[in-house]
Amino acid sequence: ETKDKRYYISSQLNTPEIFLKHTRNHWLIENKLHWSLDVILKEDESRKRNNNIAENFSIILKLVLKLLQEKQLKNKKISIKRMRKMAAWNLDYLIEMLNF
Repeated sequence: ETKDKRYYISSQLNTPEIFLKHTRNHWLIENKLHWSLDVILKEDESRKRNNNIAENFSIILKLVLKLLQEKQLKNKKISIKRMRKMAAWNLDYLIEMLNF
């Protein structure tokens, strides 16, 4: 059995349980974002390695993901992955999506 120890510095006076809850919530959000970027937008398959290009492309992907998520709030019947493909195949749909 392996155990990890993590140390945090904070000015807040909380119990360990509260810190654990906040840490888990942080990683839940972080993991959800990266899962979406990888599965929906295939970020891990990107071959952009130059620091500036990779960072700029990452920002663009996050913006695209946010636009897709906002669009899905209005139409939950279509998956984000499908909306991405529809926008790639249909210029009118892409323009409609960008006008939200």
